[in-house]
Amino acid sequence: MDKLLEEIKDCKVCLPYLEYGVNPVIVASLRSKIVVIGQAPGRIVHNTGIPWNDKSGDNLRAWLGVDKATFYNDNIFALMPMGFCYPGKGKSGDLPPRKECAPLWHSSLLKMMKEKELTLLIGQYAQNYYLKDRVKATLTETVRCFAEYLPEYLPLPHPSPRNNIWQAKNKWFGEEVLPFLKERVGEVTGK
Repeated sequence: MDKLLEEIKDCKVCLPYLEYGVNPVIVASLRSKIVVIGQAPGRIVHNTGIPWNDKSGDNLRAWLGVDKATFYNDNIFALMPMGFCYPGKGKSGDLPPRKECAPLWHSSLLKMMKEKELTLLIGQYAQNYYLKDRVKATLTETVRCFAEYLPEYLPLPHPSPRNNIWQAKNKWFGEEVLPFLKERVGEVTGK
């Protein structure tokens, strides 16, 4: 695993397309039990090199019911985005994750994580990639039907503060999905 993580940190495949350069952000170990597959690092994460080190990360940890020490313990959580580097700014937010990372690195990483019990698919990029033809017509429908993908996957919306409106419109998420998520994470972490 250390060798693979070192190869990822040295990866420059996307360098010509990344305005801010490469800085692959990933945390994983052979013993990771919960795999969090998100979109791509934002600018703050790119600058610090710490995954989910922003408001979205604060929201995600609240959803999971864990503190930072638990979240950043790689024996518990693997933090693995679809695109490992910050893709840059688009017209209405960050650009989509680069498409090269997941096919290049994900399967090798996941094969090494023999103790994983749950994979969280955060946002449409992760859901489309992993659920393929099982994904519903909208992210909302996919998340609402989360039980169909268990025990292997649990689809979630992105925890960005920009999605507060989505959460307000979809009260079932806070009433049904989040309590299940916290309970399942508690079972896996023993907390």
